[in-house]
Amino acid sequence: MPARALSAATISFGLVSIPVKLYSAAESKSALAFNQIHKKDGARVKQQLISSRTGEVVPREEIVKGYEFAKDQYVLFEPEELKALEAAATHTIDIVEFLKAEQIERRYLDKVYYLGTEKGGARAYKLLAQVLVDTGRVALGKYAARGKQYLVMVRPMDNGLVMEQLHYPDELRAFGEVPIEDAAVKPAELKLATQLVEQAASDAFNPESYKDEVRERMLALIQRKVEGEDITLAPTAEPEHKIIDIMEALKASLAAGNSRKPAQAAEKKTAKPKAAAKKHATK
Repeated sequence: MPARALSAATISFGLVSIPVKLYSAAESKSALAFNQIHKKDGARVKQQLISSRTGEVVPREEIVKGYEFAKDQYVLFEPEELKALEAAATHTIDIVEFLKAEQIERRYLDKVYYLGTEKGGARAYKLLAQVLVDTGRVALGKYAARGKQYLVMVRPMDNGLVMEQLHYPDELRAFGEVPIEDAAVKPAELKLATQLVEQAASDAFNPESYKDEVRERMLALIQRKVEGEDITLAPTAEPEHKIIDIMEALKASLAAGNSRKPAQAAEKKTAKPKAAAKKHATK
């Protein structure tokens, strides 16, 4: 099923305009939605908006938005006034500068959108994608939509372009605010920890080997409930928060990793004769 575009935009690259379409790069499936139900009659519960002063139910048509400029003091805005406050949705991705991708820290990344070609813009689209590949750079720009101006990065991916929405600096918390105790690392511990990392190291990222096991378990339990079966919480052991001997823990981890290696080695050994037999059969 072909992807459905979220919106259209135009990349402004010097005096070159590149019409594009925005597509969501991901679809979150981790959260399962539960409705609030009245246990007595099984009907869904509706929410009501209550005045914090009088306790009365307030009809939606009597509700306006307000900005709290002082404690419990609000300035009210009509819908037309809110539209005047919002940034004009130009739907233009204005390229401001070009940087090396590694110059932008990963913590700035917020969301990712795929950029597809729009009618009449394929040639300019391919030109920008190719020049970014050849120069090893990414484009930093501004994009106004949904009442806000976003800081974005356009970079090449596969045979096309993606737009990464970035956080502004004032939206990020300083890592220095996180309390971290100082501690000395012993050379022997570092050596064993390095061995543990190398033991579990892979040459490539294979995302298809990972899945949301918690979500699958929840869906299975929900299905059992739909079929009329009662579900109960299985007893789990409380996690132990105790001081451990790092050296012993590292040694045990390495031993656990090594115990899996013979099976892998056996698979490789059995694979070789098959390959040799195949080679012999083709002669």
